[in-house]
Amino acid sequence: MAADRSYDGDLALWAADQARALRRAAKASTNQPIDWANVAEEIESLGKSQRRELVSRIETILLHLIKLQASPASHPRTGWRATIQRERDDIESVLADSPSLRRTVPTVVEATIGKARRLAALDMADFAEAPQVAPDCLGYTAAQVLGDWFPA
Repeated sequence: MAADRSYDGDLALWAADQARALRRAAKASTNQPIDWANVAEEIESLGKSQRRELVSRIETILLHLIKLQASPASHPRTGWRATIQRERDDIESVLADSPSLRRTVPTVVEATIGKARRLAALDMADFAEAPQVAPDCLGYTAAQVLGDWFPA
């Protein structure tokens, strides 16, 4: 199935397409008083901001999944679960605006798990918590990150 590259169909793809089109128009040397290069850059940044938001939300989910699995703390667990669910819901909104980003989720999970492990270890160390499971041993699939799954 071909991706909908319209503004309403997939913002990230639309932004990339429009930036390319503007750069081509700039090379055509039109006499319109438009700052083509910077307009293209700004439009392109729309798609990039969608990706940054996705990465940030996945990092937050990973951090809280790791803490749920590794931390012996009992009190903040409800908050961690609530944060995970809120981030999952917000990711679905991002993916509704830019469906092409869904295929990047496994790569984002793989690329950000190391940072989430380090942050979880630091959080636990700040509270003098001995992890029940070493954060470096924990990993998650894209389905676990985006789905309804929680560690037991």
